[in-house]
Amino acid sequence: MEPRIYNLIAELCARVNRFRADDAIFVRYSCISLSAQQQLRREIYQNVSELFVPPKDFSETGNTLLVRQLRQDDLTESFFDALERFAGTLREPSQAFMIIALLQVLDEGLETILRNLIVQFQSDDFSLVLNINRETTGIGLLPCCSCMWERRHRLSYSYNRLDNYLFSLLLIDNAVLGERIDKHYFLKQDIFPHLTERRELRIAASPLSIHRPFVIQRYEEEQVKYFRLAYDNRSFAAENECIWQKITEAARQQADIVVFPEVMGNPQMIESICQKLSSLPQEQQACMPSLIILPSVWEKNRNTVTILDKTGHIICSQSKQNPYRMEEGEQSCLEAIHPNQVVNIFHHEGIGRMAILICRDFLTTHYMEEIMRCFHLTLMIVPSFSTGSYDFRRSFDLCAHDDCNVVWINSCAAFETGKEANFEHIGYVRKRIGRYDDHSQTLCRMPSCGGFFSGQCSRSCLFVETIKGV
Repeated sequence: MEPRIYNLIAELCARVNRFRADDAIFVRYSCISLSAQQQLRREIYQNVSELFVPPKDFSETGNTLLVRQLRQDDLTESFFDALERFAGTLREPSQAFMIIALLQVLDEGLETILRNLIVQFQSDDFSLVLNINRETTGIGLLPCCSCMWERRHRLSYSYNRLDNYLFSLLLIDNAVLGERIDKHYFLKQDIFPHLTERRELRIAASPLSIHRPFVIQRYEEEQVKYFRLAYDNRSFAAENECIWQKITEAARQQADIVVFPEVMGNPQMIESICQKLSSLPQEQQACMPSLIILPSVWEKNRNTVTILDKTGHIICSQSKQNPYRMEEGEQSCLEAIHPNQVVNIFHHEGIGRMAILICRDFLTTHYMEEIMRCFHLTLMIVPSFSTGSYDFRRSFDLCAHDDCNVVWINSCAAFETGKEANFEHIGYVRKRIGRYDDHSQTLCRMPSCGGFFSGQCSRSCLFVETIKGV
């Protein structure tokens, strides 16, 4: 893979970011006149004609230059000489419009190459950004997967950003990402059969059980009260069988993804479920959910979700980054986790970009919004262990504003006496729908079972919701 073209694009993006004292450049560029656009493209054509379909005559094409779809063998030394020479002249703030116009042309011209790269990345364990100058430019670039419910001009009327004008490239700004470490997984195109066949994604979620598989241990260190979770040394066969039954039921209901709550796993769970999946005949494996988001396990100061594929292969693990503050009377007790700063992003053509934010990560609004907007997330999975749903529901609307759907699943085991009203529903799916669709479908509710408040638990709850294209 030739990083040269992407290094140049990253440098041009960095220049625009350096030029703008505020967002006025993007505000004004959003209303640039057609004649000005044409003039900018003519100047680009005069310097790098290879970027355009050769016009017979400007008058015959209505003064419009058509961007050419580049192939890998078009990226010759002479092409780079012309492009880099022209880009080298664009170093003044007054040339910001020209740089944005050039970036738009490159973004459009590289569409075919980037689509092919997505297919290539689907065979990798995880993918790195396309450019190798990320450290110096503060910009990372990846192919941008489309999403069937995302508006093409998403955010363009709400946020003044350079990537409002890019559609084939995903621009990752280190200034937004901060100290976090991003890892990217491009999922195979046929992994979600219902998405391909019916343009819909089926997601199953289960609260699992009213019984906790752990105990809470409190302690004090350096004047701060902390808590950790501890699992005993008994066999967890019954809990793991419950999880397995939910996975197989999700398969019977043709779910593409199945998700479980926070901290309802156990130390034996991953090995147990992986072994069951890997032991299935191939035809049965093919019917299992494509992504299995296991309940998180609290171990060694990490609260971690493990993500499996249908064969029992571990794709990756996502750790919680923001500790929960547990209120105890007039004091609070802090979850004793050590964040590792890693954010895993899953890419898929048709779904866009998906991430898993564990409970407090979603409720930490600044964190959630930065992750959502940095990667243009289109789907968030939120496993939770919480005594209430109100704050989650308020944050759903922030995500809806950004065309990002949310699946939230809580655990019945989080229930506390006196908070019955918080557990009328044990999970929600917040979906973007079409402008003229029934608005009652934007928030799909997962009701708690009839015996829940009397302490009865059949462990039978499984909810399946469908997200469709808009």
